[in-house]
Amino acid sequence: MTGIDVAAVVIPPRSRARGLRRPTMAVAAIVLILLVWELVKVTVPTNGVSVASVRILPRTDDGALPHVWAVVGVLTDPEVNVAGARSVGAAILASGAFTFGLAIAGFVLGTAVGLVLAIAMQRFIWAERALLPYVIVSQTVPLIALAPLVAGWGGKIAVAGYAWQPWMSITVIASYLAFFSVAVGMLRGLRSPTPAALELMHCYGAGWWSTLTRVGFPASIPHLIPALRLAAAASVIGAVVAEISTGTTGGIGRQIMVFSQQATGNSSRLYAAVLGAAILGLIVTGLVGLLEYSLGRYAGRFPRVRGDER
Repeated sequence: MTGIDVAAVVIPPRSRARGLRRPTMAVAAIVLILLVWELVKVTVPTNGVSVASVRILPRTDDGALPHVWAVVGVLTDPEVNVAGARSVGAAILASGAFTFGLAIAGFVLGTAVGLVLAIAMQRFIWAERALLPYVIVSQTVPLIALAPLVAGWGGKIAVAGYAWQPWMSITVIASYLAFFSVAVGMLRGLRSPTPAALELMHCYGAGWWSTLTRVGFPASIPHLIPALRLAAAASVIGAVVAEISTGTTGGIGRQIMVFSQQATGNSSRLYAAVLGAAILGLIVTGLVGLLEYSLGRYAGRFPRVRGDER
C-alpha cells in the first residue's frame, strides 16, 4: 500500500476528530472553571457583594475561596502536626481508595437491581404498573435522612453469626441512588427495537428470552450507557453522603468533615478533599467509558439516542 496512509484507511478522519473532541472539551472546561475561579477571587470584594442585605456574590477570603495554587500546594502539607505524619494528599488518596471500593460495590449492586427491574417491567405490564411509580417515588426520599435509617436497620441484622458491617450500609445507600437511572434507561432501551425486528424474530419462532438477548439487549445499549454514567456518578455521591451521615471513618466523605472542622481561616484542605471526591467521580464514570468502548460495535446497528452524537 505504497503512498496510502494506513491509519487514514483504518480510522476515518472524522472518527478520529470525534474521538479527540471529548477529552479536549473536558480539559478546556476545567481550564475555564479555574480561570473563572481566579477571576472571581481577584475582582469580587473580600466580603462579597450584597444588595438590600441579600448576598448576591460570595465572600472571596481564604476561608471561603482560596487560590487554586493554595489548594494544590496544601497536598504536600502534613495532615497533623506530628513527626512522620502522612501528607494531606496521601490522606485524600487513601480515603478516596476506600470510597472507590464502596462506590464500585454500590454501582454493581444498583446496576444489577436496575437491570432485573427493567427486564421484569418489560416482560410483564402489570409489573411496570406496580413498580415504576415506586421506582420514581424512591428518588424523592432525602438521602441524608435515609442514610441513618439504613445504618440503624443494618446494625440489627446478623446472618449466620456474621454481623452487618458499616461499609454494607454505605454500599446499599450508593446502590439506592444508582439503580434508578439503570432501571429507567434499560426499560426504555428494551422497548426501542423496531416492530420489523420483533416481527422477524416472531417469524423465526424465537421465544421471549431469545428475542430479549438477540434483539432487546443490543438495542438497549445506546440507552443503557448514558444511564450507567449517571449511575456511576450517583454511586459516588451516595457513598460520600452515606459516610458523612453515618459517621463511618476511612472514606473521603469523613475526610471532608474533618477538614471542614479544621477550616477556620483557610479552607484549602476542604477544597482539596472536595476535589478528590470530584476526581473519584470522574474515575468511576471513566470505567463506564471503557465499557462503552468495548460495546462500540453495536453503535451502528441501532439508532443513537438523541443528543448523544456529541
